[in-house]
Amino acid sequence: MTGAGDTVDETTKSFVAGDEGALRAVYERYAAAVLRVAVASLPSRADAEDVVQVTFVTAWRSRESFDPAKGSLLVWLLTIARRRAIDVLRSRTRDENVVKVLHSTGGGTASDEPVRPDRVVDRMVMLEAIGELPPQQQRVLLLAFYDDLTHEQIAAATGTPLGTVKSHLRRGMARLRQRWEVDGGAR
Repeated sequence: MTGAGDTVDETTKSFVAGDEGALRAVYERYAAAVLRVAVASLPSRADAEDVVQVTFVTAWRSRESFDPAKGSLLVWLLTIARRRAIDVLRSRTRDENVVKVLHSTGGGTASDEPVRPDRVVDRMVMLEAIGELPPQQQRVLLLAFYDDLTHEQIAAATGTPLGTVKSHLRRGMARLRQRWEVDGGAR
């Protein structure tokens, strides 16, 4: 007969080995704890739920880096969740600063249209990929695609020359396209 510790250990081994059934078991076992950390760290439950999803996507993609000698799978997941929550808070602060600049320049309006569920996963993957870009490219791409700003509006909002904005967009899109092709080819 196996004890609870053996089950966790076998599930962890299966998870690290890439067993999708183990991913489901790990999610069912630890999602509530990850959500509690995210809810405690963020002002909105929707953001916290997004952090839970991103945490498990990140954990799955980097599962080979998990080292049980450094701590339990739960602690590793909670560390990822905490880092993602901090990223959300930092991003929100940057977004608020950009909105202030846009309001002072008369640009851009946010859409009240709800996000379709089938687009949430794609958006998470793209946001994660954008997060791997240099900060200047991240900012320009987020303004262009999520705030729907023109090149000129981005230049005004960031104080960056128009040619530099266009270069950041072009290089960032090339890296995202490359990442998308690699991820699509792995499926």
